[in-house]
Amino acid sequence: MIQSFDHLLEGVIKGPKKTVAVVSADDTDTLLVVAEAEEKGLSNFVLVGDESKINSVFKEKQLVLKAKVINEPDHRLAAETAVRLVREGQADALMKGMLHSSVFLKAVLNKEKGLNTGKHVTQISVLEKENGGLLMITDCAISIAPDLKDKVEILQNAVDLAHSLGIECPRVAVLAPVEVVNPDIQDTVDAAVLSKMAQRGQIKGCVVDGPLAFDNAISKEAAQAKGIASEVAGNADIILVPNLAVGNALTKAITYIANKTVIAATVGAAAPLVFTSRTESKQGKLLTIALAVYSSGKDRGNA
Repeated sequence: MIQSFDHLLEGVIKGPKKTVAVVSADDTDTLLVVAEAEEKGLSNFVLVGDESKINSVFKEKQLVLKAKVINEPDHRLAAETAVRLVREGQADALMKGMLHSSVFLKAVLNKEKGLNTGKHVTQISVLEKENGGLLMITDCAISIAPDLKDKVEILQNAVDLAHSLGIECPRVAVLAPVEVVNPDIQDTVDAAVLSKMAQRGQIKGCVVDGPLAFDNAISKEAAQAKGIASEVAGNADIILVPNLAVGNALTKAITYIANKTVIAATVGAAAPLVFTSRTESKQGKLLTIALAVYSSGKDRGNA
């Protein structure tokens, strides 16, 4: 089981090399990250973009890259080309370079030529727990106001990622403002239903409890003070937030107020997506690549 970001990097470096296809890789920031990822041995890369611009950055920054370059200056066609590489098994993950998110996602979600699986594509923020292990918070970037059915898919995506990281039965806390069911607060009702669904086997591979407030989800002391006896309370591996506003604010508070490193997994497509913010640090982008590579297959050696 992956216990830390350092452990994640170690597992990727020791494991079999995967390939990441980069869409519109013709900007300096993207190429600097790719160069460092290659140097660290995180992955092989295929760069799809404007070859003349890529070569210009190579020369300016004195980069030496092993990556194959496919010349396709048009962003839409570059996205379609990179997606095809993944579909054909020539790449294991897909990374967004300097193009609009809508163009990138349109190629990914194309029902005929994309990586659409029929599931929701969702985002999971991942950070290190204080006492070891990883904590996941979802969905923090894509699902705006999920209903109960959407929450089941968001939850399952996170459980699948947890399994790929070696967490056999992740503990899922369904977040709400209070830890009791209040018919006037729909999020508490949804949380109770999700808990019962998991108890009855309708949601598999995890233990689910809720409604739980954030303090009760991550702090044993807070849970005990409220008299909450639960396998999940104070021990959550996954926190399912009620909506995008909560998830986005929570992730940014952890990043900018608590000063913790938070990386993102974008899951639900037929292959992992490296879909980072433009403000993400280089280290954050490297860890996001590592997470996508690690979760892209089961043959990861003995890490």
